[in-house]
Amino acid sequence: MPIYSDFNEQASGSSQPSMFFRRNKPLHSYLGGRKVADVLLWRNKALTTTILAGFSMIWFLFVVVEIHFITVLCYLLMTFMLILFISIQGATFFKWRVPTINDIQVSETTARYIQSRINYLLTIFYRISCGQESARFFGALASLWLLSILGSYSSALNVLYVGFLCLITIPVLYEQYEREVTYIATQGKRDMKRIYNKLDSKFISKIPRGPVKEKKYM
Repeated sequence: MPIYSDFNEQASGSSQPSMFFRRNKPLHSYLGGRKVADVLLWRNKALTTTILAGFSMIWFLFVVVEIHFITVLCYLLMTFMLILFISIQGATFFKWRVPTINDIQVSETTARYIQSRINYLLTIFYRISCGQESARFFGALASLWLLSILGSYSSALNVLYVGFLCLITIPVLYEQYEREVTYIATQGKRDMKRIYNKLDSKFISKIPRGPVKEKKYM
């Protein structure tokens, strides 16, 4: 078939596939190069399997068994309180370290990291909403619209669970079949770009736009 012949010609013409995501480092490095990357790429299979089993159990309890979230939260808090009580009361008898408030508080470093990630996402949201890049603007609108349709037919937990399954399977599959995915994605990108150029020349470019001042971020 033509697609396979074209793919073979591309593969034989260069020693490395053209990177669709324009990266020059291993995928593991782009995912952080630490424990998170190990989990997503199944480097630590025991940990990844444990996390997958934990999320699957949560999904099963909430969706299949239909246990209420408040009930589970109260059980978890009661269990945590009992563990703290036993640890504190038994510290003198068993000669172990007494847990302190610092052991359960969120560190300032973690709070600053979460804040920086939220601000980064809000910055991207603002820049896309400005409409300076029409492709990203309409792509974001289409993605949110499709997500809203999916959310109307399924619960939020189902959507989150499917997203988690995609997150934990797509990176490792892409790493294993990178050459094939790169070729198909490149062809799809060319087709989408050609369709967008036609729409832009006929409709999008004719939409009037007001001046947008670029906001400086520290």
